[in-house]
Amino acid sequence: MTTPSPDTPGVRVLPPLIYAGLFAVGYAVHRPLPVRLWGDPPPVARVVGWGLVASGVLLAAGAVVLFRRAGTTPNPTRPTTALVIHGPYRFTRNPMYLGLGLCYLGATLLVNSVWPLALFPALIVLVRRWVIAPEEAYLARKFGAEYRAYQARVRRWL
Repeated sequence: MTTPSPDTPGVRVLPPLIYAGLFAVGYAVHRPLPVRLWGDPPPVARVVGWGLVASGVLLAAGAVVLFRRAGTTPNPTRPTTALVIHGPYRFTRNPMYLGLGLCYLGATLLVNSVWPLALFPALIVLVRRWVIAPEEAYLARKFGAEYRAYQARVRRWL
């Protein structure tokens, strides 16, 4: 956890830790109480799982590259210096979190467990409350009408 400065969204837990933490909890529950998605996973489940992981990594990494090129940080505990609204940001305001979600769902298919999938709705709620809500309020304060216009034009997730 970090302590927010006045020029940050006030996010205290890094988003990848939320995703990894909930996945770890789901997998930890699976160990003593194995409930599988399929008895014997069909080959397509592995293909889809790896496809989701690869797509998620590419989406999130591409968004990070755009932040770096814009001269700002993707770290939500640090000050933002630029508003990035091109690339995948034309379709979703949160491509990094969407990418992490795709990785989470792909990994769920790969480990063939119901438990991480059962925690996915809680994950979305936590990311929305702990990360997205403070980020959106911060960006609206910092970038004003430009950010509000972007919010009106582009959906939060998809």
